[in-house]
Amino acid sequence: MYGYKGKILRVNLKEKTTKVEELDLEKARKYIGGRGLSSKILSEEIDPKVDPLSPENKLILTTGPLTGTPTPTGGRYMAVTKSPLTGAVACSNSGGHWGAELKFAGYDAIIVEDKADSPVYINIEDDRVEIRDASHLWGKVVSETTKILEEECAEKVKVLTIGPAGENLSKIASIMNDVDRAAGRSGVGAVMGSKNLKAIAVKGSSKVDVYDPDKLKEVFSKCMKKIKENGVTGEGLPTYGTAVLVNIINENGIFPTNNFQTAYFEKADDISGETLAEKYLVKREACYRCPIGCGRYCKVDDIEGGGPEYETVWAFGADCGVSDLEAIIKANFWCNEMGLDTISAGATIATAMELYEKGYIKDDELDGIPLKFGNAEAIIEWTKKMGRAEGFGAKLAEGAYRLADMYGAPELSMTVKKLELPAYDPRGVQGHGLQYATANRGGCHVRGYLISPEILGLPEKLDRFSLEGKAQWVKIFQDLTAVIDSLGLCLFTSFALNAEDYSQLFNAVCGTEYTAETILEAGERIWNIEKIFNLKAGIDSSQDKLPKRLLEEPIPEGPSKGWVHKLEDLLPKYYEVRGWDENGVPTEDRLKELKIITG
Repeated sequence: MYGYKGKILRVNLKEKTTKVEELDLEKARKYIGGRGLSSKILSEEIDPKVDPLSPENKLILTTGPLTGTPTPTGGRYMAVTKSPLTGAVACSNSGGHWGAELKFAGYDAIIVEDKADSPVYINIEDDRVEIRDASHLWGKVVSETTKILEEECAEKVKVLTIGPAGENLSKIASIMNDVDRAAGRSGVGAVMGSKNLKAIAVKGSSKVDVYDPDKLKEVFSKCMKKIKENGVTGEGLPTYGTAVLVNIINENGIFPTNNFQTAYFEKADDISGETLAEKYLVKREACYRCPIGCGRYCKVDDIEGGGPEYETVWAFGADCGVSDLEAIIKANFWCNEMGLDTISAGATIATAMELYEKGYIKDDELDGIPLKFGNAEAIIEWTKKMGRAEGFGAKLAEGAYRLADMYGAPELSMTVKKLELPAYDPRGVQGHGLQYATANRGGCHVRGYLISPEILGLPEKLDRFSLEGKAQWVKIFQDLTAVIDSLGLCLFTSFALNAEDYSQLFNAVCGTEYTAETILEAGERIWNIEKIFNLKAGIDSSQDKLPKRLLEEPIPEGPSKGWVHKLEDLLPKYYEVRGWDENGVPTEDRLKELKIITG
């Protein structure tokens, strides 16, 4: 079997059983793998109305057909489940080396079922799979857990784990691998914690077979040339990491500040990628088979580790009104150790700051650490308390929407489908705002990165304020992203590569016959099965919306001054280009065309 390993590992934690099942190759190719295959499995195996933190929910960890192959950035995996934060499908993506190691061990996916009676971890060494006691690991931070398992398990083992946040069922908990890489969004770490599953250690010894090695070398060479010659993937990201975006986004007046009350941060350069590289960078880091190497490894005082990324710098920086880069690095470190999504953690603290400054949250709740915009100490200390669910930190651990709702002000949470918005103000990027509103997992920037054409001019420059053609652009970017996630590649390759490149890589590795058109159709198929899952879960078009502030309050200053988002004008056009009805429901005819249903 080419690209795929042909095996799915099913683990029932309650019964303490493991079973290897044969991969349905026809289904895998139809949904590509990774995100697509796991979303299809999820839709077949669980009731979409299930309680996300109940034993009936399942956690599916899936590689793509290009994971573990000599393709650029071929090291990604997906964590797919029903989200405890949003109630929608959760598809969280991570890099590092764990995903490739799972492939080398011989598995395309792991399906984790039910709940262990006490804390356990799974140890995988090729065909040998064990469910082991993890009581000695429970309560430990990510780096400590990883170190212990590296000593207990096989040499050069790769470790995936949750931190205290996942154990405490924080709805913004992430799954961490390789210490500082994260399947971050939608609370997937809480699902793992709800199953009493602390970690999965993997060591593999096989290779991934390739259908046409000579063709792959040819396509690989062409793709590498594009990646190296592209200004973003060949220069900006390698030199300054993802935080290279700080000044670019701020200069366009879409850098959300003080919980999206404005969109321009006067001290942006103090927290930029350039400043990070100059003062705190120890070394660059790269995921498996990555020619870009955008990862940062930084040190401040006695704290050092991976990150921070652009979104993290923004969330703990401008969104909280903080310009102290050292404090941001420390907050990022504690997010990684606790196993918290850095975007949701920072954005939730920003929401708390606005609630505090408007009198909703009182001083007697805050242990002497006031939640004022600009308070650098607060972002560090409340991140720690959030991870441990200590005091007011337990409320923060519920995420921004639930926190604001506790105080009767849900409109102060900058969320879509209860997922915290990331680092771009949609009032100044109309296409990207439409993507926020319609993303299947909630307010997300990596389900269709319209910042690429609207700000960076890739693959072409679009007028960021114009509504013309934006619905079609969003659809294409969403479908293409579903393809990339499913192949097992990094989204950053899309700055340089196109659908034709991805189809050629897929064909060379797997012996498929995809074209640019048919691979985008596969992406659309994946998007639609996720949408159907959400509809069955009760997530309908009434939740395809943006926070009231972004629709009614114009940006007060900066290059995007005066703008609000025109979602009301864009949403009907989006449904139309998707072939859905006016209520945002996929039509039977479209589902037949996509071969999701037959007859």
